This record gives sequence, structure tokens and C-alpha cells, in this order.
Amino acid sequence: MKKNDIIEVTIDGLDFPNVGTSTYEGKQIKIKNAIPGQRVRARISRTRKESVEAKTIEVIDHADYECEPQCPHFNLCGGCTYQNVPYEKQLQIKYDQVKTMLDSVLTEDYEFLSIVPSPKKEEYRNKMEFSFGDEMKEGPLSLGMHKRNSFRSVVSTCSCSIVDEDFRQILCRILDYFQGNSQTYYNKSTNIGYLRYLLVRKAEKTGQILINLITTSQGTLNKTEFVDLILSLNLKGTVKCIAHSIFDGMADVARADETKILYGEDRIVEELLGLKFNISSFSFFQTNSLGAEKLYSIVRDFIGTTKDKVIFDLYSGTGTIGQILAPAAKNVTGIEIVEAAVEKANENAELNRLDNCTFIAGDVLKKIDELQDKPDIIVLDPPREGIHPKAIQKIIDHKPETFIYISCKPTSLAKDLPFFLNSGYKVEKVQCVDMFPMTGHVETVVLMSRAEE
Repeated sequence: MKKNDIIEVTIDGLDFPNVGTSTYEGKQIKIKNAIPGQRVRARISRTRKESVEAKTIEVIDHADYECEPQCPHFNLCGGCTYQNVPYEKQLQIKYDQVKTMLDSVLTEDYEFLSIVPSPKKEEYRNKMEFSFGDEMKEGPLSLGMHKRNSFRSVVSTCSCSIVDEDFRQILCRILDYFQGNSQTYYNKSTNIGYLRYLLVRKAEKTGQILINLITTSQGTLNKTEFVDLILSLNLKGTVKCIAHSIFDGMADVARADETKILYGEDRIVEELLGLKFNISSFSFFQTNSLGAEKLYSIVRDFIGTTKDKVIFDLYSGTGTIGQILAPAAKNVTGIEIVEAAVEKANENAELNRLDNCTFIAGDVLKKIDELQDKPDIIVLDPPREGIHPKAIQKIIDHKPETFIYISCKPTSLAKDLPFFLNSGYKVEKVQCVDMFPMTGHVETVVLMSRAEE
């Protein structure tokens, strides 16, 4: 087998999060977005010693459980992977994948609880970062998600089904506006162009909406016209902020060198489990608000009583978990590297009248050394790549009675767990929460306790 060869295979396995696997001529074949039960015709894109990567050209036979996708963009857009899989089957796939990964590193018995479904399967996201671009070279301006298997092409997703009608209307009208005034998108190859991203957030409970247009400094925005356009929309929610951020960096991420508030102020308020949280443009907050309530309820249940306990909330974001655990605790200290998120976390603690919460800006690797209290509980909610190898032993050396590890990427979780096991901790319970329906991603909550010495 060599690159560009065409093969036909039946998919019989699935690697996390969405890579179908099969065997052909004695080698493992890996095909992204293929699912077990499909027979596909695929073109080989890369060969390795032990495996071969390929891309689907055609699905010859569908899996017997496949269903009609709800979203018209499904086969083009790279945002969702499981629109053609019934929801109960999606849950089973995620449950099996996480269980298999954890069983590969855990040798002692532990309780693996049933996966918790998302309260909403469609229109569940409270944040989207839409990209400007074109679907084909020198084609019309598009705004939406990257095309499947493409880093450059962007598909306009005006009918996206994982956000609600307000998101769709905002996207479509802003796309129409910029198509009509000849603004160019930022080209990552040439570093030339103006439009980069449209960031939209909408709180599930309050309906408050934040809109942030992110551009380079290579153009100008008619601010009055842009604000009037948005305020003229017939939205169910309430626009609380319209912002314009300028970012001239080369990184392909939605961030800002400078932000100008065109309308309102840079925040919306969301409510979780009876508490209120201010969220700004770039602060971290779970993208499925109703799912987050399920997730944090499990964290609270796993920990049990927090009365008079000292809690460290590491990788704390806007401080949601720490504040949910705080009411009965002695004190909560959070560490988060994003300064804007820490500002919001401390604002939120004040908003919720919690005087036993302190949130510190900085890298966990460095700031963990500055904490003087002896923690009873440490909650970890690290980024997708997991805990920094140099930070993990520092964290463990605080020797709390209980660790709660919240993971958004089970492969990173499986990589990190042996450090805890080798330091005398035992996994007691694990439960997955489906925060991302129609995608291959899943949150996992792990309860670990210190073994008897």
C-alpha cells in the first residue's frame, strides 16, 4: 500500500474520539469520521510502519444503526461527528471508550457509573467561535465552521443544529453584512486580510447575549452601522454586549490584543445551581450550561460533605466549581492562568456573597508552591492536554484526602492517573457526563482517595 491508493474496508473498531479502524493486508487502517459497521471506499493519505491513515471517498454500505443527520451541514462541516448516530448509541460509544481506556491503567476494582446524558441534545451550546474564510479558493466570503478534513476552507453554517435560532440569525445577518461591503477575511498563508472570528455567547438561564467581532488591524469597522444591525435583529435573547477585538497575532485562535466595547459591557450573567456567574468574551465557561449543572452536581455528590474543609480548585476558570463547593467549606483557593477569568472568578465570588473564596492568576506549576494551607480536597479541571508533567507531582505532594479529577479528554486522563496511583491514591468512582452531543467528546469525573498507609 502506498499514498493515494484506493481501498475498500469494513470498519470494525473506533479509537477515541472519532477514528474508525479496520485491517487491510495485515495493517491497521485508521479513517477519521468513519464508524463501526460502515463499509467505505477510502484513499490512503499516510503510511506508517504499523498503521495506515486514509480518508473516506464514499460510504458503500451504512451501519445498520445509522440515522438521518438532523443538520444539513453534517457531511461538510467538521464541527459534529455523530449526527448520523442515534443518541443512545452515542452514549454507549463514549461509555465504552472511556471504560476501555481506564481499564488499561487501573488494576484495582473501581465503580464505573452509567453515563449521564445531556439535558439537551440539540441547541445546547452557549458559546461559538465562528471563523471567517471561504469554502473554495477565491469563492464568496463564508462564516461558520472549518470544513471537514480541511484547515483552510470554512463552511457557512447558517442552519447549525447545536446552537439555537439566535446564534443562527446573528451568524447569517453578519455574514450578509460583510458580504455586502467587500471586507476580506484574514488569510493564514499570507497574513493579509481583516475578518477573523465572530464570537457569540448566550446564557441558557438568563438569555443574555454577548457578540465579539475579532479582526486584524488591516481594515476599519463602521461601528454605528454594525451595532445598529445587531440591535435590529428579532432575537429571543437580550443583547448585553457588542464588542470589537483586534488581534494581529499569527496564531489561529480567537483572542485579542485590544478590545473595544461598542455597546453595553463585556459580560453576561449565567446561573448554575442557584449561583450567578459573570462571563466575559474570553473567560472559560462550560459550553453546555444545563450539562454543567449535571457535571457539577456529580462533583458535589462524589465529594460529599465539604463542612470545614480546605479546598484547592486548580485550573479554576471563572471559579464555578470552587464556588459551588464553597458554601459549607472552610475556604476555597483557585488557581487559573487566564487573568481575565480570575478577575471574573473573584467578581463572581463577590456576586454570590462568598467571602471564603480566593482566586489567583498564574500557572499552577508555579503558584501551587505559594499555597500555605493543607488541603483536604483538591479539584482538578485541567485543559485538554492534561496536567503538566512538572506540576502533577507538586500537586500530589500536598497529600489531600480526596482528589476530584474532571477530564475533557480521556486519553489525557489515562496518561495522568498512574502518577496518582503510584503515590498511594486509589480510584473509587468514575462517571462520564455527555456535555457535547453529536461530537466524540465527553467529560469524565474521577474520585480518588488516599489509601491507608
